[in-house]
Amino acid sequence: MDQRAPAPYKRRDPSLPKGRQVSDGDVAEMAALLGDMPRRRDLLIEALHVVQDTHGHITATQIAALAELFRLSQVEVYEVASFYDHFDVVKEGEAPPPPVTIRVATGVTEQIFGAFDLIAELRARTDPAQVRVIESPCMGQCDAAPAARVGNRIIRNATVDAVLQATVQNNSTPDLPDYEDLAAYRASGGYAVMGRVLRAEITPDDVIETMSDAGLRGLGGAGFPAGRKWGFVRGYDGPRLMTINGDEGEPGTFKDRWWLEHHPHRMLEGAQIAANVVGCERIYIYMRDEYPQILHILRREIAAVEAAGLAPVPFELRRGAGAYICGEESAMIESIEGKRGLPRHRPPYIAQVGLFGRPTLNHNVETLLWVPEIVDKGADWFAGQGWDENHKGLRSFSVSGRVKEPGVKIAPAGIPLNRLIEDYCGGMAEGHRLKAFLPGGASGGIFPAHMADRAMDFGTWEAEGGFIGSHAVVILSDQDSVRDAVLNTMRFFRHESCGQCTPCRAGTDKIVRLMEDGSAEAALYNDLMQVMRDASICGLGQAASNCVKHLMKHFPEEFGPEEGAP
Repeated sequence: MDQRAPAPYKRRDPSLPKGRQVSDGDVAEMAALLGDMPRRRDLLIEALHVVQDTHGHITATQIAALAELFRLSQVEVYEVASFYDHFDVVKEGEAPPPPVTIRVATGVTEQIFGAFDLIAELRARTDPAQVRVIESPCMGQCDAAPAARVGNRIIRNATVDAVLQATVQNNSTPDLPDYEDLAAYRASGGYAVMGRVLRAEITPDDVIETMSDAGLRGLGGAGFPAGRKWGFVRGYDGPRLMTINGDEGEPGTFKDRWWLEHHPHRMLEGAQIAANVVGCERIYIYMRDEYPQILHILRREIAAVEAAGLAPVPFELRRGAGAYICGEESAMIESIEGKRGLPRHRPPYIAQVGLFGRPTLNHNVETLLWVPEIVDKGADWFAGQGWDENHKGLRSFSVSGRVKEPGVKIAPAGIPLNRLIEDYCGGMAEGHRLKAFLPGGASGGIFPAHMADRAMDFGTWEAEGGFIGSHAVVILSDQDSVRDAVLNTMRFFRHESCGQCTPCRAGTDKIVRLMEDGSAEAALYNDLMQVMRDASICGLGQAASNCVKHLMKHFPEEFGPEEGAP
């Protein structure tokens, strides 16, 4: 028997609250850093951004100080800070990250253009004590892959030398494109349509009818008819709010980035029209942190719009923090409220109980930018832009991969993929022949070349177990491994799963490990995919395995041991 005396009981000072103590000096320092930012729960993520931007990381002491200021428990602040990829939470005893971070995008398009070779060479040529090189999910630069980010500078068509040069500068100011500012937009007639709506020259009912007749659909992925959505939200008692989902994190998607880099006011005017028609009291724009240049443009142009008296419904810009799941509308709302981006159970839907518990109209960027032109030119103008009588409107296709001219292609809804490639992308890249394509990004599935004559629109791919989603088109050639591309998508979904539900959290991990081990047990894969589709809370888990299913069905010759994966 151990005869040693027990350790003396350590009593807590009863004059102090339980848990980690924070000094008055730490709280005062944090208060000075945040300045006049209101201490509201929904601004917690904005406050974390201030700390991360200032110090390059977030310490336990800073989390304690934020908790004190925001009247939250420390665990609440910690769970939010640790949820998002772009916050570097440093635990006690850990060293902070190096002063410079290089992020290299590693999506499907980036992989086929050498992203992993770029990462390896950068790591070989940098001092890990001064520079860290990390893999990053989609940065929305797939038309210029590989892409990297250093500070707030985006390097397109990145080379080792270009990235290393950026590490020397470590620029906190993003490079801005030459975009259409407020003066230029107004000179071309901008905000005139909004004026007609505000003066009741066009009634709300007329606008909703026009949207419905035009066939405008949600272009963030779901494709829900815009006019019907406006009617639903307008039918619920106010006060109502509006959210704009600018978190286009689907690998292969970059159309919203392109539009905002060129014509930001088309979206801003469309948002004002929608908010006034539906009766929303405030517009929250949720913009992904991977777009520092867009955040800069929006801050500048929203201020200009408000100064000009052209924002009767106030805008509020919120900055994401590196979480693909926040592209799901209810997870985005949770993030705007200052929480982890965990999708909500439905019903109720956000049209009834959304942001801060209020009826909420949610749209993506592209949907809104068509609104002023449709109201101005009429429903028939937009509807008549489709490929044929079965398809309505125009679409912004994000095309990347093995084509001569990747980029955003504004083309008729329903255009066959082979015509999109030949007529809008200059054809396949020299020496490459079409082998496979993803019509809707990583979650939309992957299909063989012989299906490239089908209409690129909603309703085409659902019967095949896929979808066009946000119109993110990735082209693979006979020189690419479909299996490698599919494994890439599954690694992405494993990383981006919020972890809330077991089917998605465990299922994505299990499929990745099976593929990495070279397993070809079709029955096991099918069981996993069925459970993920049937039991996951949101679309991430439900659609994550689409590409695996299509690999087994359309490319059985590649469904086997891993070939050449990084």
